[in-house]
Amino acid sequence: MAGYVCPWWGGFFIDNRLRRLLHKPEKILAPYLEPGMTAIDFGCGMGVFSIAMARMVGDAGRVIAVDVQEKMLEVLGKRAEKAGVAQRIRTHRCPPDSIGVDDQVDFVLAFWSAHETPDVARLLGRLHGSLAGGGRLLLAEPKGHVRARRFEKMIAAAERAGLRLESRPPIRLSWAAAFKKP
Repeated sequence: MAGYVCPWWGGFFIDNRLRRLLHKPEKILAPYLEPGMTAIDFGCGMGVFSIAMARMVGDAGRVIAVDVQEKMLEVLGKRAEKAGVAQRIRTHRCPPDSIGVDDQVDFVLAFWSAHETPDVARLLGRLHGSLAGGGRLLLAEPKGHVRARRFEKMIAAAERAGLRLESRPPIRLSWAAAFKKP
């Protein structure tokens, strides 16, 4: 991921109690996750969504937490251990130009992370490739960093990659789009 990437220490400002009140992971993810699913949390940071995802997929499911920064993954691992879900989460440090995950998954979350990649269209193509047939992607970007026009270009890139736009769920302070792989 080139360009501006939130520094690892910035994760403490992003993943905190106030953030969990603003963005309730379980509420946001409820339409997309079920017990037993396999999911990717792309740009997982310190795990605000990864840990919730691990609870939601249960003992039979798993979460692949992907980030470019090893320090973010280390903090996530400690938090997952404390939350009792570490066995459901596999952390993966991705290279700067790829997600680096070959698994086929049921769901991918890219929450406030796609705008930090050097080539969003390429990223969306790779996320499409990670989804099993019928799999879904939830893409959310911060309104403060991403303008409406740029988010519309992201939606068009996802559709060119082969994803079908299903909805635009309301998420505070965010542009959001939910896609399905036919």
